[in-house]
Amino acid sequence: MIVKRGSAHWDGSIKEGKGTVSTQSKALDGQPYGFNTRFEDKPGTNPEELIGAAHAACFSMALSGQLTGAGITDAVIDTTAKISMEKDGDGFSVTSSALSCTVTASGEAETIRKAAETAKANCPISKLLDCEISLDLTVN
Repeated sequence: MIVKRGSAHWDGSIKEGKGTVSTQSKALDGQPYGFNTRFEDKPGTNPEELIGAAHAACFSMALSGQLTGAGITDAVIDTTAKISMEKDGDGFSVTSSALSCTVTASGEAETIRKAAETAKANCPISKLLDCEISLDLTVN
């Protein structure tokens, strides 16, 4: 079993408080976040963009694995995950992750498309998310 750790510290009320997020690797180390970075587009991070980065990274690695299995080993993959959050009763819910991916590689476009759909359905972060996941794929 692989176990990775992320942590958060929060101090204060929901709107006036502030927090920091960190990762085990220290790639993020005390990165600030708060109500204003999440809901008011102020500088700093927020959980949704971190999920987007994680989903884009996980999908890209899964796609690379699928392509390698299909004999395509020269792929360059650029992925963005757009995470949507909507009001849900008294709170909010993440409702979708829209993956946008450009693949430059030798190989048949249909093989790349099939690999991308398999990666979308099976990467660990896709499996974790309980929301609609779409994929806009460009094959160069």
